[in-house]
Order: sequence, then structure tokens, then C-alpha cells
Amino acid sequence: MRRRGLLGALGRLLAASVMVFILAFALFGCGGKASQGAAEPPANEPAPPATEAPAAEAVTLQIFAANSLEKALPEVQALYTAAHPEVTFSDSQFKASGDLVEQLSAGAAADLLITASKGTMDTAVENGSVDEATRIDMFGNDLVVVRAVGSDIQVSSLEDVQSDAISRIAIGDAATVPAGAYANQALNSIGLYSSDTGKDGEYAAALVDKVVFADKVGTAANYVATGDCQIGFVYSSDIYRYDGIEAAFVTPADSHKAIIYPGAVIQGSANAAAAADFLSFCLTDADAQAVWSKYGFQVL
Repeated sequence: MRRRGLLGALGRLLAASVMVFILAFALFGCGGKASQGAAEPPANEPAPPATEAPAAEAVTLQIFAANSLEKALPEVQALYTAAHPEVTFSDSQFKASGDLVEQLSAGAAADLLITASKGTMDTAVENGSVDEATRIDMFGNDLVVVRAVGSDIQVSSLEDVQSDAISRIAIGDAATVPAGAYANQALNSIGLYSSDTGKDGEYAAALVDKVVFADKVGTAANYVATGDCQIGFVYSSDIYRYDGIEAAFVTPADSHKAIIYPGAVIQGSANAAAAADFLSFCLTDADAQAVWSKYGFQVL
């Protein structure tokens, strides 16, 4: 009897120990969950501030552009900077296209080139100055014969440039000025210039003593505006950017090669992505297109 009583007591003790263990585990588990719940922030506590995105890296673009873009391009650059504050433009170079290509070939640094002829851009591609994959035709233009505002000089055809009433004709130097090459091509179409390329030819006797060469198309326009020359060959866009000249005659489109302005990113530019984006902006942004049109350019 004493043995059975002892076994019974041991059984009850074991059962009680198991129960204590179960209760302790349950309490510990609940305490853990409660502890986790206490770690959560109160519902009314403000969320931590969002991390601000890093500011875009500042970029300064250097553009080499044909002289005839001198008025229009800065306006488009201002539009682009307004939309992309991180991008600004250094002092853009506006010169004869051939001069710009020569500068790049000699090692001048730039990010974007816009020329006034396919031929000058072809040269830039050949000498490795631009990334050909980024090349795109941007604008068209017309070649016009201009006279000073109020002048009584009449030009109703290309043949009229031979008139005795005209003693001085401003034409860009075809070696570097595309407008000069286009003018010579137009004169070649009526037998007054010997080369159909517009370069390395000779003027007919009726013109040889009349031609005054200009270092850029803007200079040709100024020669006419100041009266140094009675007429000159310039782009239609030049009438919008120079005071004192007006169109006397628009040369036939088939008298010269199509006037196309190509653009391309400079090979090895450190800002190639921004330069390519600006090139796209020039052709797709409605406000930019309005600027080109205002100055007589035809967006292609």
C-alpha cells in the first residue's frame, strides 16, 4: 500500500511539473508577441521623411553651329534650359561651316556640330570629328538674292545678275561658306560659273570683276545692307536676322543642291547623352519648331 501511495504521489508531481512547463511556455510566447507589438510605432506617429532623389548632374554643352543659326539657336537653347535646368550652354561658336569643321579637325573641343550643308558634315564624318550614328538632317533653307531695303535694283531671274546696273555682288567664299557654294551652283546652271560643284571654278567674264567674297553668309548680308554691294546671295533665314536687306529673287530649287542643315554629336564628347537629347529637342519640341519657323528655317 505504501508503494502504491508513493507512485501515486510521484505521478501527481510529474503531471504538475508538465502543467507548469506548458503554462510557462504559453506565457513566454504571449510575452514575445506582446513585445513585438510594443516595438511597432504608434498609429499616429508621423512616417519618416522620404529620401529626396539626388539632383541631376550639371552639364554645360558647347555647340559649333553654322553662322546662319546665330539668332535662332540661342532662343532654342534657352527653351531647353528652362525644361532642363541642369543643362546650360557655353558660348556657342557661330562661323562658316567649313571653318568649324577645320577647327574640330585641329582638335577643338565641342559637344555638337550643326552645319549648313551635307558636304561639310560629310567632311566632319570623314575626319572622325563626329559620331556618324547620331547624324540627322535638321532644317532646309532657300537661297535668295537680296538687295538693300528701298533699293531700285531689279532681279527677276538669275540672268539679271549680269545687268550693267549691278557692279558688286556679295558671295560667300565657297571654300568655307556653303551659301557661296550654293550661289556658284546656281550661277553654273546658267553658264556663269564653270564648276557644277560650286567650288574651284571660274566666273564668266560678265561676273569676274563684280564678285566680292565674304568670309561668312552674314558678312555677305552686311555688305548689301551697308551698300558695299548692290546684291548678294544669302539664305532666306538671313532676311529675318539682318536689318536693311530684302529679298529680290528666290533662286530656283533645282539650280543648286538642296540646302540641308545636318547635326551630329561630336565624337568622344563627355556630354554625348545630353547633346543627343538637345538635338532631338530641336526637332520635336513645338516651341523650338516655332522658333526655327520664325527665322525662316524649314524643319525636316
